[in-house]
Amino acid sequence: MRWRTTMPVSALAIAVALGLAGCGAAAPESGASGAPTASGPVLPLAELDVPADPRSITGPSTALLADAAIPVVTGDFTPTLPTTVVSHDLGGDREVVVEHADRVIGLDIAGSIAATIAGLGEADRLVGRDVSTDFPGVADLPVVTSNGHTVNSEAIIALDPDLVITDGTVGPVDVVEQLRDAGITVVFVDADATLDGAAELARQVGAALGMADAGEALAGELDAAIAAKVAEIAAIVPAGEPLRMVFLYLRGGSGVYYLFGEGTGADELIGALGGVDVAAEVGIVGSRPMTDEALIAAAPDVVLVMTDGLESMGGLDGLLEGLTAVALTPAGERRRIVDMADSVVLSFGPRTPAVLDALARAIYAP
Repeated sequence: MRWRTTMPVSALAIAVALGLAGCGAAAPESGASGAPTASGPVLPLAELDVPADPRSITGPSTALLADAAIPVVTGDFTPTLPTTVVSHDLGGDREVVVEHADRVIGLDIAGSIAATIAGLGEADRLVGRDVSTDFPGVADLPVVTSNGHTVNSEAIIALDPDLVITDGTVGPVDVVEQLRDAGITVVFVDADATLDGAAELARQVGAALGMADAGEALAGELDAAIAAKVAEIAAIVPAGEPLRMVFLYLRGGSGVYYLFGEGTGADELIGALGGVDVAAEVGIVGSRPMTDEALIAAAPDVVLVMTDGLESMGGLDGLLEGLTAVALTPAGERRRIVDMADSVVLSFGPRTPAVLDALARAIYAP
């Protein structure tokens, strides 16, 4: 189950639970025009020049999506409303009747719900967005979260939505639930920050929109695309000892540094990339404040970070100077820091195959 104010499970939710979002939002407050993308032609993974020993690679790299657009499910689907769905509320599951879904807002800390709505071919229903929603076409939508990821109920009510779909990772959750008092239908979905969770989110969001068939179709396409991408990555991973990787959450302005371990989504990415998640290896579940001893002992070959987090440290040089422990790891010695846009790297949704592809390129053939 995803975080509900007091239950930190997904990595990005943990950041908000600890009050980190205000130290550096995971996405711009405005001007969301899509995550940074690669320029020029993108070769298939199989055609990349991958060194026999990836530990010979030196220097930082940035993982860039080939295309920031949300891939849309194949087929023509017609909404069927009203529909009754299960809403996974903080106080327990409840049945909710969705009568209308012409004006919709998707709210979560990773922007995954809005992306999934777009993946179902229904982006034109969106009338507002959270700060993490950043795919092309949503830049002009009003932002309804503030101070990082705090719900602005007045802003939502002013947009007169029929339906708000959320997962509890933005809040306060009781404020979101109070939207019902204003006559707005609210549906809480429940999907994990995992590769399988992307498909489950598609099913639940599709059902809430009265498009269960589209949700099932998108789930099937996502499962197939993710499995194919994982196999494609496995084929280029050099034989021998796998790279040791760690995901480090950084907010330099506040001196906040966390290791993301099992159950945060970082472990799922690292496993799919053919690496060893050294945080999970030493028993870290969820997130844990970074200690010099733990990081040095983990000896990562590659450190994964969010782009805004790296910038909050003053870039790579600032990171290595500010956190001596990072500099003393094999990754630090070779400057092997791989960053990716905050709003996509741990968002499990329609762009998950593209995220894996981008990370694989940045790690194995930068």
